[in-house]
Amino acid sequence: MCGIVGIAGTRDCAPAILDALRRLEYRGYDSAGIATLVGGKIERRRAPGKLAQLGAVLHDHPLPGHTGIGHTRWATHGKPSEGNAHPHATDKVAIVHNGIIENFRELRAELAAHGHKFESETDSEVCAHLVSYYLDQGMTPEKAALVAVRRLTGAYSLAMIFKGEEGLLIGARMGSPLAVGYGDKEAYLGSDAFALAPFTNRVAYLDDGDVAVVRGSDVTIYDFAGRPANREVTITTANAGLVDKGGYRHFMSKEIHEQPDVVGHTLAHYIDPVGPIVRLGDPKLDKAFAQAARLTISACGTAYYAGLVGKYWFEKLARLPVEIDVASELRYREPVYPRNGLALFISQSGETADTLAALRDAKAQGQTTLAVVNVPESSIAREADVVLPTFAGPEIGVASTKAFTCQLSALAAIAIAAGRARGTLSAEDEKKHCAALLELPRHIVDFLKQEPKLEHLGVEVSKARDVLYLGRGANFPLALEGALKLKEISYIHAEGYAAGEMKHGPIALIDENVPVIVIAPHDALYEKTVSNMQEVMARGGKVLLISDAEGIAAAGTQAWATVEVPRIDAFASPLLYAIPVQLLAYYAAVAKGTDVDQPRNLAKSVTVE
Repeated sequence: MCGIVGIAGTRDCAPAILDALRRLEYRGYDSAGIATLVGGKIERRRAPGKLAQLGAVLHDHPLPGHTGIGHTRWATHGKPSEGNAHPHATDKVAIVHNGIIENFRELRAELAAHGHKFESETDSEVCAHLVSYYLDQGMTPEKAALVAVRRLTGAYSLAMIFKGEEGLLIGARMGSPLAVGYGDKEAYLGSDAFALAPFTNRVAYLDDGDVAVVRGSDVTIYDFAGRPANREVTITTANAGLVDKGGYRHFMSKEIHEQPDVVGHTLAHYIDPVGPIVRLGDPKLDKAFAQAARLTISACGTAYYAGLVGKYWFEKLARLPVEIDVASELRYREPVYPRNGLALFISQSGETADTLAALRDAKAQGQTTLAVVNVPESSIAREADVVLPTFAGPEIGVASTKAFTCQLSALAAIAIAAGRARGTLSAEDEKKHCAALLELPRHIVDFLKQEPKLEHLGVEVSKARDVLYLGRGANFPLALEGALKLKEISYIHAEGYAAGEMKHGPIALIDENVPVIVIAPHDALYEKTVSNMQEVMARGGKVLLISDAEGIAAAGTQAWATVEVPRIDAFASPLLYAIPVQLLAYYAAVAKGTDVDQPRNLAKSVTVE
């Protein structure tokens, strides 16, 4: 993730922006920058590296100005450098951006044809030039911003300042959080209330499609249609030691809604959109994958289910034999590791005790160890031979959501790279799979619009004593994950099964009181899965089918309920189908009145065996 701060103030704002960025440094710290208006003109200070580097630049070259924007960055498009650091600017506008602009290549080509010259490797810079183009057509800043953001495809939050427009900030949000802070004589924009805590406790959160126009202390928010919109101003308790819920009822809800952003950032770390191709950044990995006799995957809980999905991907794309086990079992069953073996360990915190112990055991037995982790300073990251990061940011809810989809994002990209290294994946298929992955943030945003329906279905599921989840192929682990989510936070007994196993015992559990949630995208396994669904319905089962429009139409009208998921390439579908099972569990738990973020008996980071 990236962090955004904007101030329309009454005093020099760069020091205050720098202080606020320190609160957001967990969102990204490979580069940072600040832009302000000085005598009506845009001036910038930028630096690669952690925020202290920007602080040193500002110490040597102070930046006056009462109106400004600041940014901390995790590199997505383009390496960490001063030239790729935000803010990006023309002579008329400066912007900071969080997210991914999927159609930046088309926009860049269009703008280049109009004479615009680009200075960075980023997708973000196109936003500044697009707004500048509309300013050149005689539009006001408000109109130029409104028209420009409507042309962007992807998930983003933006903040802008304009030449000659003292006191004006414009912000926009689509899928990536952005908040407005209200002060007595000034107003602010920020990634969340945590960033704005030094300035105000009065905060409003933009909805998807909103554009906020800040003039001094006056704020006007427009919805996607350009109509004035009222967004509730809340009193936040955010402080330096607390990550804010961002206007959501629970951290879990906030983290579900952060997935377009964090999935996009994780994918951007691994996928060069120009190809699109995977870039792992470590040439030793290609050789290791090419020579690997076997890949051993191990993790705990939700991370283990991410690994199970990864097993399907590695075996299909790379023809690489995979063995997977929960970490607490792997180290104690005296596994036989092969020569030239790879061992991949997955952990959100990087401190999971069983996983760390299993990694150490594998390393002691000569395996090359890989770690998919969300915390680069963690023990697992430090001890693994190769670190493969995810960019979920802090996850407060005990039941993992965004960390899971970020793990899947990383594993999907790594599996593609393994297939390429082993000569089992064509360049054409690599591009196809990468393109499908890059579309995911937009599809997640689209699916989240169905949240009211998932809330209703979650209430119905909350009435059950037992729930079954079914899936085939890479969706079988999603059935396991869906059942785990429901158990964790609603305390409803739930089990996940491979759909073909129903007739080998579990079908005895079926009656009208047991909801059966079937995960069945319209892919090569669809007909088999639907046949198992028909077996359930023939015995009075209450089926909730999660599929795309084609799959729902083909299944007929016998299901109790359906949830339509956007059509997507089968390879990438587990990432998208994770969202409805998360929302079902969340709303079932809310309906039952449980402690969603801190369910009983569970801890976020399990550091004991």
